[in-house]
Amino acid sequence: MPFIALGLNHQTAPIALRETVAVEAGQLQEALKALQSLNGVHEAAVLSTCNRTEIYAQIDSGAELELMQWLSRQHGLSVDSLQTYLYQHHDAQAVRHLFRVAAGLDSLILGEPQILGQVKTAWQAARDAHSVNGALDRLFQQTFSVAKRVRTDTRIGAHPVSVAFAAVRMAQRLFSRLDHATVMLIGAGDTIELSARHLSDAKVKRLLIANRTLEHAQTLATQHGGVALPLQDIDRHLFEADIVISATASREPILSKAMLQTALKARRNKPMFLLDLAVPRDIAADVAELADVYLYTVDDLEQVIEDNRASRREAANEAEVIIDLQVQHFWAWTQAQGNQNALKDLRSHGVQTRDALLEQAREQLANGQDPHAVLTVLAHQLTNKLLHAPTAALREAALRGDAELLRAAEKLYSGNQQDNEK
Repeated sequence: MPFIALGLNHQTAPIALRETVAVEAGQLQEALKALQSLNGVHEAAVLSTCNRTEIYAQIDSGAELELMQWLSRQHGLSVDSLQTYLYQHHDAQAVRHLFRVAAGLDSLILGEPQILGQVKTAWQAARDAHSVNGALDRLFQQTFSVAKRVRTDTRIGAHPVSVAFAAVRMAQRLFSRLDHATVMLIGAGDTIELSARHLSDAKVKRLLIANRTLEHAQTLATQHGGVALPLQDIDRHLFEADIVISATASREPILSKAMLQTALKARRNKPMFLLDLAVPRDIAADVAELADVYLYTVDDLEQVIEDNRASRREAANEAEVIIDLQVQHFWAWTQAQGNQNALKDLRSHGVQTRDALLEQAREQLANGQDPHAVLTVLAHQLTNKLLHAPTAALREAALRGDAELLRAAEKLYSGNQQDNEK
């Protein structure tokens, strides 16, 4: 049964489209149930981050269109408009893609570690929705083992590189002295926590941390010597910030053009650096029209990221070798499972044929027919029914010159003959 990885990411789609097709955590269970209801979809998982939305599934051949149509309907897009940005990987290539994603080799920042946790979250959500329970479940478990091996056997994680690290590095380029700057962080997830850590290491002058849940903001503020704010108080303190870094899960912008205009007026038009790491975006796009605002999104971090990517390329090459080997191992396992299924089907057919003919023979004996004649007919019918399909296949193989199948049959027969002689 084919595997497929279908999706879009930072390499194939702009942020405006990525935020449109992003699947919120609260929508994930409903999405997984909808995927399971599609014709030809047997198992499915959804991975949705700021840089990618991907469906991993085990499907019947030809069910790819069902997945594309579902993704289009889910977000009110036409298949044609979405298809331009989508990629598909099938079977062993789908396995390889998932291994590379989990190991950070397909990330905006090469080797970044956060993606592995996001893949685990996607798998757990699929398990909770009972949308993975067979080979796809096994694939995800193997993925975690491969990602761990890549981390252990290479130096891909030797240098601290992440979106948060790149954001702080960009801030340092624009503000040569972070120890003179006030930074406002909006959110309290992994990205903001990493940003707070890097800013603390950079000796930022003042750190404001705003979050919808004040307790979470307070925890981060306590750890890094900052000040916690409730999200509704942002507009009262925004003017204090030289730098704003935002990464929440909000579906609507947190900061509007009007809020920034008010803050700039209070700052007497002293410039502000805004970095929006969220998808969907936390900062309204028209904020970029303001003269004294420098607004960047995750897509603008490419140059900073490129500077750090070189140090990881050699390790990434080693990781690719590990992944190629592990893909071979996993795909060999799936092929073996297919062979096991074929053997089970063959044995099941034999048992069903035997039982049907045996029941017929018992009825004939119960009706007083000659036991010798009944047994002779039973043996004749059983032999014919069991050998009819393979005999026809071998006859056709001989006609078309299929030497491989004929050799396999000869090997099987010689094995049976040796067993009979023992």
